Amino acid sequence: MFETLPDPRLDGIIALMQAFADDTRMGKIDLGVGVYRDAAGRTPVMAAVKAAETRIVETQETKTYLSLAGDSAFLESMRDLVLGGAVPAGRVAAVGTPGGTSAVRQICELIRLARPEATIWVSAQTWPNHGPLIRAAGLGIRAYRYLDPEAGALDRDGMMADLEAVARGDVVLLHGCCHNPTGVDLGLQDWAEIGALLERRGAIPFVDMAYQGFGEGLDADAAGLRHLAARLPEMLVAGSCSKNFGLYRERVGIAMAVVPEGQRARLAGTLAGLSRQVFAFPPDHGGRVVSTILGDPALRIMWSRELDEMRLRVAANRRGLADALRTATGSDRFGFISGQRGMFSLLPLSPAQIETLRAAHGIYMLGDGRVNMAGLNEASVPVLAQAMAEVLR
Repeated sequence: MFETLPDPRLDGIIALMQAFADDTRMGKIDLGVGVYRDAAGRTPVMAAVKAAETRIVETQETKTYLSLAGDSAFLESMRDLVLGGAVPAGRVAAVGTPGGTSAVRQICELIRLARPEATIWVSAQTWPNHGPLIRAAGLGIRAYRYLDPEAGALDRDGMMADLEAVARGDVVLLHGCCHNPTGVDLGLQDWAEIGALLERRGAIPFVDMAYQGFGEGLDADAAGLRHLAARLPEMLVAGSCSKNFGLYRERVGIAMAVVPEGQRARLAGTLAGLSRQVFAFPPDHGGRVVSTILGDPALRIMWSRELDEMRLRVAANRRGLADALRTATGSDRFGFISGQRGMFSLLPLSPAQIETLRAAHGIYMLGDGRVNMAGLNEASVPVLAQAMAEVLR
């Protein structure tokens, strides 16, 4: 039966993780895996999460099933965190999912059911799993220009020109903030122009919100998404709690659909039906941690302060690397790094230069030059800068 299966293609990030683990050199630097790390290189459990988990263990009396949609307190707290009251609760259908990845796939399945001929428009540089998830759902996919690699900034004219080809009923996938892998975010004016274009073209935004709080702050990072929600009749949102709550292994996600009044019940039932076909009931523990934190004023303050510290540390790493590269190379060609947002940036390095960094210096990054800024610290920033200056000569 299985002899006809093709050999699986090894995921690039997983392969990089294994190569790093097999490297016995001291001082090696992992900039590939997309997890937050503190200055000591750890991915800690947040204090607010530990406090919430302790409360749950002490008070929870059953592990029986909830609804197919998941815990209502989690859904409501995440709806408020992401949408911030931009639309009435009666216009939002939501289900919990096993992580943001499952939320993206769930929404793709929803699109396939509603409009199988729709094309999903994705930024030319995007999270590597977006394409496979969209194609696995049987949907068409097209790219729109996004990054100006020379400037390390948004190719605004190219993006808007490409999106003029969006057809009625198509879906445009946007990163809510902290664009992965470029670190180049849309400004409020960009969101407004995209909203006007989608309204005029009759297309639907699909916002992947994986890093809320890591860019400029919880509300600032969601401002563009909220603008679209308030302006347009329909919107799709995939949310993740992996980064901003540090709940990577708990797999906490949410899929939301903003719809016109009177359509919520249909969408909620359809989303729940899709859950039933794949995983039935979503995992509860991580979602309960999130709703416990967001529902308790003291825990919420504790969490938001921890998140601010994480955000500010990543921003400091960006400034430090830009400064170190300015010193090491004698130019400001990498100054764009300090102005980008979130954990990731694309460094303008060739595959050969990236391989030299790994082989000669023990510095690991993805083959397209994506680096995790949270993987740096005060000691490793100058090491990376000097190594990059060497391979660029």
